[in-house]
This record gives sequence, structure tokens and C-alpha cells, in this order.
Amino acid sequence: MTHPTLSHAVGERQPALLTDTIDANLQRTIARFGDRDAVVDCAAGVRLTYAAFGAEVDRLARALVAAGFRAGERVGIWAPNRVEWVIVQYATARAGLILVNINPAYRTHELEYVLKQAGISLLVTVEAFKTSNYRAMAEQVQGSCPDLRAVVYLGTASWTQLLDRATEVTTAQVQAVADAPKPDDPINIQYTSGTTGFPKGATLSHTNILNNGYFVGEICRYTEADRICIPVPFYHCFGMVMGNLAATSHGACMVIPAPAFDPAATLAAVQQERCTSLYGVPTMFIAQWALLEGEGGASYDLSTVRTGIMAGSPCPAELMKKLIAAGIEEMTICYGMTETSPVSTQTHPDDSFDHKVGTVGRVGPHLEIRVADPVTGETLPRGTSGEFCTKGYSVMLGYWQEPEKTADAVVDGWMRTGDLAVMDPDGYVRITGRIKDMVIRGGENIYPREIEEFLYTHPDIVDAQVIGVPDPTYGEEICAWVQLRPGAEPMTAQSLRHFCLGNLAHYKIPKYVRVVEEFPMTVTGKVRKVAMREESARELGLEG
Repeated sequence: MTHPTLSHAVGERQPALLTDTIDANLQRTIARFGDRDAVVDCAAGVRLTYAAFGAEVDRLARALVAAGFRAGERVGIWAPNRVEWVIVQYATARAGLILVNINPAYRTHELEYVLKQAGISLLVTVEAFKTSNYRAMAEQVQGSCPDLRAVVYLGTASWTQLLDRATEVTTAQVQAVADAPKPDDPINIQYTSGTTGFPKGATLSHTNILNNGYFVGEICRYTEADRICIPVPFYHCFGMVMGNLAATSHGACMVIPAPAFDPAATLAAVQQERCTSLYGVPTMFIAQWALLEGEGGASYDLSTVRTGIMAGSPCPAELMKKLIAAGIEEMTICYGMTETSPVSTQTHPDDSFDHKVGTVGRVGPHLEIRVADPVTGETLPRGTSGEFCTKGYSVMLGYWQEPEKTADAVVDGWMRTGDLAVMDPDGYVRITGRIKDMVIRGGENIYPREIEEFLYTHPDIVDAQVIGVPDPTYGEEICAWVQLRPGAEPMTAQSLRHFCLGNLAHYKIPKYVRVVEEFPMTVTGKVRKVAMREESARELGLEG
């Protein structure tokens, strides 16, 4: 079925697709590995075996049923990473409820939109975290959300009172509820971080996310002996699917280092819990390695880590060299999007260095991928840049109550990602950027990723992001934002241009350089290039 000359590839058909629900899969794992660690919340000092975790999941599921929440209703969770988040994830599945992940960075306007759009019946949140007063925001919008019957705050009397209702329903009664859903029924809604307008609710089934977590774990070679350090947010697929569902489908342990990403807490958790796998976006790994290479860094022991997942943006070659030097030789790179549950491609542990830093791997099991002309939809020859598309079990059911937007995104079963990609002759895929991030300078198509990779080779540059800014002559010009190592000499546009001369084509050399301490980021660790473009244009007086 795979055509060797076209940018089209079909994944392997082994191992077989899982055909059960999330709860049925969890119950099997509990039966097999009841005495093994299921989850460790380092910040809270909580450690649960699979048997104990299963009991907590069952208790909350019974409480939800007793409180009158019925199969198909939506339960929102708006909280940082903690053990209760994981319990809610699996308890809602057991009770036949649809979990709605709400970004902890949302404020009242966005919260109200999601509560109304998803028709959320119960909101589970926390009273406060860092500078966010979640209770105040929830109380502000509660009256204007007609479907919202209750708000429960973790760690308070309202949470205890909900759990106390578990005695009103038996495990057998809940099991009957858990056995009713079909694998293709919706189980999760995740709101995509739209750059314009309101976010859309990608609706995902048991089949979607259970299988995606399972196959990601298979490629990482997980067994019940693995311990996965998950510093990425649970509200996103990276945390709850690639982390939690990969773990529970293999009997592995979920290690929560902190409520939000903290490089020191992550390294400490890896050492204390002897983690075998470590997750993160490149900026997270860069922050951790800055600690490791600084004073006292040698005190962290990462010798147990053999694998992990880096995703969100491509892995810089210099960073991968550091991981390998630390003994993490089986790190894998994943690519995907919320609407595809999320992973479509992944490198394998034994892939070459060049494949790990230059590509996002090959098509996953039971999936199809292709690179298409964004206008005509025609599959392009290998080696040609076009829009990356995915088809198969992972493609979402649709955007919640938005059929027109679903029809625009999913065409003949193919999810259009909006990402530019090139498929190599060997089937490996390189993501060259977002269609909207491509810079067109004087008619030349420029892919920021290529320039960023070169800038990483500068001895003083720790991280780099490249964007296009308006230019009256060429339409767009190149602007580089760079983070410098501590103690580095000041960098100017002229000194960076000198470094690039002879190595990059003249039209790819940045005209503008901005030295920053950090990039504007989403909660999931993705760089917000839209914000960078706006800020750069404003500072350079190029807004008109």
C-alpha cells in the first residue's frame, strides 16, 4: 500500500490494536500488577500501588455516580499536575463520563467559554496555585454556566464530601456503568490552543487515546519495570496520553515530580524514584542540563534513565549529544497534534543519531501519513515539502459541536495538520515548520527550523527561535531571538551575521537579533511565535 516514490507511508499492523475501553484496560493491569507502584506524587508525598490506585479510582467513580452524574456528561478538570488529576482521569472513564481538560493558564473569559461550549456539569479544580486564584475565577463565572451543577476543590471539604458519597453505590453497580461504553465512544475533550478566535474542543475516544498511549509505550519498550518521570502537563496529551496511558497500559509507574515544571524537582524525582524514562519538550531538557552543567549538577544521578520522549518541537543536535553523553541513548522523538491523540510519528530507540535530530521518525502502527499539496490535496513526491496529514485510529471524532470546523480539518479521513513536512526516501519525516510560520522573503520560501539548527552550533547560543517580520522591500525579513550562555559576550546583529556568512545563504541570514532570557511559551512548552512576531514588529517599528 505504501508507494515508494510518493510521500505516503503505512504503519505496521503489529502489535494489534487494543479493542477495549480505558477502564477495562486498567482493570487488567491492576489484576496483573496490583503490588507494583502505579503513581508517585513527589511533591505530595503520595505513593500508590496499582491495587491502591484502582481502589481510589473506584471510590471516586462510585461517588460520581452517587452524586447523579450520568454517562456522557462532561466533567472538567482545571488543575496543575497532582495525583488527584490522574485519579479523576481514570474515574471519569470508569463512570462513563467525558473528561474535559482545561488549561491551567486559562482565565475567566476562556474558562467560561469552555464550561459553556462543552456543557460541563462538574468542575474539579484547586483553590489556588502560584499566582492564580482558581476559586475566585470559578465563582465569577459559575452563575452564567447553566449546565454547571457543582464545583469541587481538591484538598478541601467539598472534595471530601464528594468522596464520602461513594458508600451509596457498590463497586458492582459502577462496574455495570463501566462496561456500557464502547471503545469508539467519546471519553475526552481537549481544547486546542487556537491563535485566533476561541479554541476548539478535539473530541477523543477510548480507541483514540488508549491505543496512542499504548503504541508510544511499545516503541519506548516499556514493561512493568519502567518508571516514567512526567514533568509535562496532564491537561495536554503529552501528559495524560503519552505519559499516563502509556504507563497504565504497560503496568509502568507514573512519577509526578512537581505540580508544574521545575527542572531541579524533575532531576531530583528521577534520582529518588530511579526513573527509567524522562519526558519533556526541548526547552525543559535545556533547563535541566543547564542545572546539571552548573555548580552542584554532578549531585544528580540520571544513570537509571534509558529512554524517554522529547516532543513539542524538534530536538537540537547539540542537546541530543548531551543526552547520549549522559547515557540516555534510547530517547525517542515524537510528532503529532491533539486532534490525532496525539502521536503520528516517532523515532525508535535504535534509530541513528541523524534520524533522531533531523527527523520526527516514521509512521506509527496502524496509521497512514502523507505529505500533500496544501491547495490541491495531491500527494507529493518524496523529498518535496507539503502539508503533513494523518489517517487512522488516532484521528479525533471531531471538534465538539462544531461540524463545519471538523469538515475543514478532516478530509476523507485525513487530518490536515497545518504543518510543513518532507518525507525522506526511507520514510522518515522532517517537520520544516508551520505553514503559517514559513517566512517568504523576496519570493524565497525560508523554513525557520533550518536557521535555528545552524544557530545552535554557535558556542554562546543556548537556544534560538527564528521568525519573519514585515519588510517594505522584501515582504518579510529574518529576526532571530537567542538565549545566551551565562557569561557570554554581548551579541549584535552584525556579530551574528558574521558567524552566518559562508554557512547560510545570504537571504537566510537574520537581519535582526534579539537577546532574551526566555521565549513566550504556551503551558505545554511550545514557543509562541505569533507573540514573538507581534512583539518584534512593535519594537522595530514595523507594525504598519
